[in-house]
Amino acid sequence: MQHVFLVPGFFGFANLGNIVYFAHVREFLSARLADQGLDATVHAVSTDPTASLPARALKLLDAIEAAGVGSRDEVHLVGHSTGGLDARLLTSPGVNLPGQRSAEPMSHLVRSVISVATPHRGTAVASFFDSLFGEQLLGLLSVATIYTLRHGPLPLSVLLKLGALFSRLDDHLGFRNTVVDHLFDELLRDFTPDRRRGIEDLLGQMHRDASLLAQLTPASAVLVNTLMTDRPRTRYASVVCATPPPGLRSVLAGGFDPYAQATHALYLALYRVTGRTRSVTLEHLSEADRVTLARGLGFPLTDTVNDGIVPLASQPWGEIIHVTNADHLDVIGHFAGADLDPPHRDWFSSHSTFGRDEFDALWTDAAEFIARSRR
Repeated sequence: MQHVFLVPGFFGFANLGNIVYFAHVREFLSARLADQGLDATVHAVSTDPTASLPARALKLLDAIEAAGVGSRDEVHLVGHSTGGLDARLLTSPGVNLPGQRSAEPMSHLVRSVISVATPHRGTAVASFFDSLFGEQLLGLLSVATIYTLRHGPLPLSVLLKLGALFSRLDDHLGFRNTVVDHLFDELLRDFTPDRRRGIEDLLGQMHRDASLLAQLTPASAVLVNTLMTDRPRTRYASVVCATPPPGLRSVLAGGFDPYAQATHALYLALYRVTGRTRSVTLEHLSEADRVTLARGLGFPLTDTVNDGIVPLASQPWGEIIHVTNADHLDVIGHFAGADLDPPHRDWFSSHSTFGRDEFDALWTDAAEFIARSRR
């Protein structure tokens, strides 16, 4: 039997009530795997949002063991964002996880690893979030994402304040914690007490252990990659996404819609921070990979191109199986699609070209890669 494990990024939640990180992916991928004739079960992994890579990899190991995977079964790991690094660490031959746990009894069953928008070579945005105030903003961004998935668009008053905070990312001293606290209060007010406790637990986890962020900086990624080795009999692939640099054209695309303009301002701020690194460049890519990326994106490649969270140049690892014009959350179903059941919620107004057809094409390619990876 085939077992596919979906590993979330540093927002970390698998389920918060009826809010599901991989809801659309899980359903679609299950259907496409069935079309491939595979007897496959797709699992969503719960992890600690900003804990260290070893701690997150241990959570992944626990999830595989809890799923009752047998010695004759085959395992496939699909990691979004940081989840791709969790999968690579778990499959590194001989790795010992916290508590001297060996991953070998399970990791030798892994046939494929697919990373989706993963910062294999780090991301500059992690350097910003790796601070006391950056941690607060990351928590606020997480709650805003959960709110959007649960209730739809954020209240415009909240969004404008959030955009104002992120538009001044380089001016930490100008912030007041009371503003952040007020925004948290406004967002949490619309949740039920039980849901609010779940979100507060998530934020508590982020506060107790934020060591992941330091490991995702471009400088740390160099060391991390020397410690992780690809398993010889496991196939590695990547899904790469990015949008053109936001500018006048993307601002005009938002028209007179104040919500679209406010979310685009937030995306623009994150895009600029993510693009500010000289250590993650296109130089390490082969000419063939550059051609593949340029053809898939449909716009010129530069070192600063990114998806709002991860540089384009940081994402390829192994075989590039899909390239798409999308932002960091589009690829897991967080794009506009109110006519879909359940509705797809767009968080960033990145003005990418990503929609339902692109979503279906991406996850069909992932299913086909999993099918090709069977022994």
